[in-house]
Amino acid sequence: MAEKLYDVVVIGGGPGGYTAALYAARANLSVVVLEKLTPGGQMGTTDVIDNYPGFPEGVNGFELAMQMKQGAERFGAETQLAEVTQVELSGEPKVIHTTDGVVQAYTVVLASGAHPRELGLPGEQELRGRGVSYCATCDGMFYRGKTVAVVGGGNTAVSDVLYLSRMCQKVYLIHRRDELRASKVYLDPLQKAGNVEFVWDSEVKQLLHGDTVTGVRVHNKKTGQDREIPCDGLFVAGVGYIPNSQLYQGQVDLDEAGYVLAGETTKTNLPGVFAVGDLRKKPLRQVVPAASDGAVAAHFIEEYFYTTLKG
Repeated sequence: MAEKLYDVVVIGGGPGGYTAALYAARANLSVVVLEKLTPGGQMGTTDVIDNYPGFPEGVNGFELAMQMKQGAERFGAETQLAEVTQVELSGEPKVIHTTDGVVQAYTVVLASGAHPRELGLPGEQELRGRGVSYCATCDGMFYRGKTVAVVGGGNTAVSDVLYLSRMCQKVYLIHRRDELRASKVYLDPLQKAGNVEFVWDSEVKQLLHGDTVTGVRVHNKKTGQDREIPCDGLFVAGVGYIPNSQLYQGQVDLDEAGYVLAGETTKTNLPGVFAVGDLRKKPLRQVVPAASDGAVAAHFIEEYFYTTLKG
């Protein structure tokens, strides 16, 4: 890829990245999206997205990603399939090194997302979307009337259990300790949920499955006994996500977990550098708020471009 100077370079082709590209390209800015694999990010690996407006029957994540890509390219945005290996974000222009060459840009949108922290079980990656999930609000509807298990003991896990208990026949909460770390505000509704069973002092050691998950084998750390729990799905909620921010360390401000510190304006501490989607520190990581971030970033990019750079 020959070195070229763009108005905007977007690192990551998920919903936040492509929405930023769409809005920026519509504002007549030259835009390139750098994506190392295929468009969509985590969204692209989701079989059906049930909570994106405008699709009453749901939509395949990869198909939605391709539509977002085509929408941005309709207004002139480019897509380059290349992995970013190094970034220089503090200078003017910004310099992005990739496996396919160097890209320069006046502004940068960091949209490289985050990936789930896995349990590390054999078959876990292969069964993602076939019984293994990392997002209850994304996938819970597929388990209506079924039995699921949730791993964790913090606020996220308990919130997921309460959410799933309203649609699932039964929910197992598997926790490696004998008490929850979650806030006490969750305990009363959790105890009132008649279809939740606690599995204390236990860790998941094996996924039971055919083509899809059929259960889990857990090990009780106190008794030393193993137990098989039949279930249709396993939600990994207590392990967290890992932001894909390693390349930006030492340049943009990160929180202790590695998420980029950027407020609702999506502006980082560096002029001309914006962060959107799951990479940004925020309370909800979903397709809709990621897309919203992208639109907001493009708005402030346009403002920055014409007031700071052209002013």
